[in-house]
Amino acid sequence: MQGDLAVTGDPEADHLLNTDPLALLTGMLLDQQVPMEWAFAGPASLQRRLGYQGGLDARRIATMPVDEFVAVCCAKPAIHRFPAAMGRRIHALCRVIAENYDGDAAAIWRGVDDAAELYRRLRALPGYGDEKAKIFVAILAKTQGVAPVGWEQAAGAFGDDCPRSVADITGPESLAAVREWKRAQKAAKRSKQDPSSSSPATRGRD
Repeated sequence: MQGDLAVTGDPEADHLLNTDPLALLTGMLLDQQVPMEWAFAGPASLQRRLGYQGGLDARRIATMPVDEFVAVCCAKPAIHRFPAAMGRRIHALCRVIAENYDGDAAAIWRGVDDAAELYRRLRALPGYGDEKAKIFVAILAKTQGVAPVGWEQAAGAFGDDCPRSVADITGPESLAAVREWKRAQKAAKRSKQDPSSSSPATRGRD
């Protein structure tokens, strides 16, 4: 796995997202109610605090007492605006990956050639609602080279060329475009999944 997602402004944090499937899933889990850069830098912060080499480890996290892991998430600077709640969600995510996928986060999508099945697997993960699962399908297809048949339909609005989510970010220019698009949608009282009056293509411009 070696993608081109570039959202945090930190090359090492972005490298982790593009090479460690659990880090990418964790970043997406954290991506709510905080700036995208903060959310997706969280996995790198966790790796440093836990002293892991080469990425996060679902089995090791799953075997940690949940309160101990939450304390790691809450240590200043906290990994999220709500670090305790998110720490419990990450711990639950790691338990599912450890129990259902033998600790291998990439097994959630490896060899899956039907995007509807990929969406179903993502939707079953702790903390992954409908929109988050759709965005992650788009992340995999647009930035990680994982594009099973029907991924555009499974991703819904996030499968188009509009800069509407983190799936469309490969550098500072596209990050700014996504942020501006979200601002315009909010001003128009539209959601991220609503159509836009313009759909500028941003990928490949950074």
